[in-house]
Amino acid sequence: MNRAPLPGNLAGNVAGNVAGGFATGPTLTHASARATLASGLERIAGGARSVDCAPLTQFDSSALAVLLAWQRAASARGATLEIVNLPAGLASLAQAYGVDTLLSARHSRSLDTERSPS
Repeated sequence: MNRAPLPGNLAGNVAGNVAGGFATGPTLTHASARATLASGLERIAGGARSVDCAPLTQFDSSALAVLLAWQRAASARGATLEIVNLPAGLASLAQAYGVDTLLSARHSRSLDTERSPS
């Protein structure tokens, strides 16, 4: 994976390109949401079609707002933004707020339970 660092203080918020997309940083809270949103919007304007949330370990409801805004930005460009490796805790938060159906997200395999055929 090639992750080019972002200039300045955004390097900790959104990592470089990941297979046609980008990755979040480890933290996405109210304190970092504005900078993270702007950085991700730049990536989407540049053609990114996915965001990998695997690095995300500290988050609050601001993370949901940022993910939804990124999806809207991609949609406005006529594209779909795929959200991959959404942490289970963030997926639960989305469900609690009733926005889980708005996220085009896949959970991390290690956090999902796989069902075997009966």
